[in-house]
Amino acid sequence: MSECKKSLEITVPVAEVEAETARVVAELQKKVRRPGFRPGKVPPALIRSNFGADIREKVVESLAGRHFRQAAEKDNLKVVGSPHVEDVHFHAGEPLRFQVHFEVAPDFELGEYRDIEVVYQEPAVSDEDVDKRVEGLREQKAEYLNIDPRPAADGDYAVVSLESIAGLSGEPIKQDELMLHVGGEDTLAAFTENLRGMTPGEEKEIEVSYPGGYGEERLAGKTVRFRAALKVIRRRELPEVNDEFARDLGDFQNLEELRQGLRKAVYSEREYEAQRKAKDELVEKLVERHEFPVPEAYLDRQIENHVQNYLRMMAARGVDPRNVKLDWQKIRESQKDKAARDVRASLILERVADREAIAATNEEVDREVQRIARQEREPVAAVRMKLEKEGDLYRIASRIRTEKVLSFLFEHARKRAE
Repeated sequence: MSECKKSLEITVPVAEVEAETARVVAELQKKVRRPGFRPGKVPPALIRSNFGADIREKVVESLAGRHFRQAAEKDNLKVVGSPHVEDVHFHAGEPLRFQVHFEVAPDFELGEYRDIEVVYQEPAVSDEDVDKRVEGLREQKAEYLNIDPRPAADGDYAVVSLESIAGLSGEPIKQDELMLHVGGEDTLAAFTENLRGMTPGEEKEIEVSYPGGYGEERLAGKTVRFRAALKVIRRRELPEVNDEFARDLGDFQNLEELRQGLRKAVYSEREYEAQRKAKDELVEKLVERHEFPVPEAYLDRQIENHVQNYLRMMAARGVDPRNVKLDWQKIRESQKDKAARDVRASLILERVADREAIAATNEEVDREVQRIARQEREPVAAVRMKLEKEGDLYRIASRIRTEKVLSFLFEHARKRAE
């Protein structure tokens, strides 16, 4: 048996059983209606004979819960999940006896968590990296100008109308204006081959085979026939990279300020990613150093959270979660090792937070609530009320606390370059 699994045998004295039974009978007496008796005046003996099973269930539930809580508090047991009562002996004139099977939170000794060696190297940003960012901004600011009708060629931007006529179930695809880069890397070859040589005003049927890993699930792996009409051809004009270009982008006075800002942005992104990898390594090493059992209740909760996140992701993609068939037993079997690792990591980080007195401040939680409010374009007070109602304020504080613990561990780790 796992160290987290416990059981207790509990006996309740006859006097307490009879007192609780009398209380339950009295409660039922207030509610039961029987012909020939005024409300609340049905004899207790009649209630006992007619509602014996209900009385037994309520008495056992009340006394088992009460005595189990008292026993758990007396032995300082940190119970997790729902206790299971069985082997109940409930007979008139005798003590109530039963067994309770339950799980407790794992008890483990926190080992050394400072001075752990991890791979980390301060990121570097080259002029070429900045050039690529500038070029990306330049492409975002590109203008697309209509040109006089002629046959479409590689490099052109073709504006087409598309309507699916075969190969798809459900609603057909219909787009009045879709701009495709003829010969571009991101344009499927079938579109390029069919658009090449077409002139504005021309219409044809084309067949497009989508790869299995295509981003839009509805099209992935399908061969679709479209009716396509070329409406206009455009050319792309990129702005010159100069001080005016920098000023058009916002809070930059000249090109040099823009480049400095981009350099800092690239550095921050790479620093975040490098630290994330180092923190992941820290957690892995801490989990390896702390081997202890994980309660089934914690595993089930972790796996359920994972499934809920998956269903939310599917819903965001337009898939109705009610139509997703899940084999819980199969999911549990495939996920339990990862879930156990995640639970251990969470418990270890909580223990470090307690040891180092690390917690989320009210100001940090407030900032996160304000960020969510801006993102959802709702009043801060309304967002806070919703988060409180759904229990998400606690989760926000817990997430902030975890991030602060990870930062603490990273700060006190020994870093080595690869």
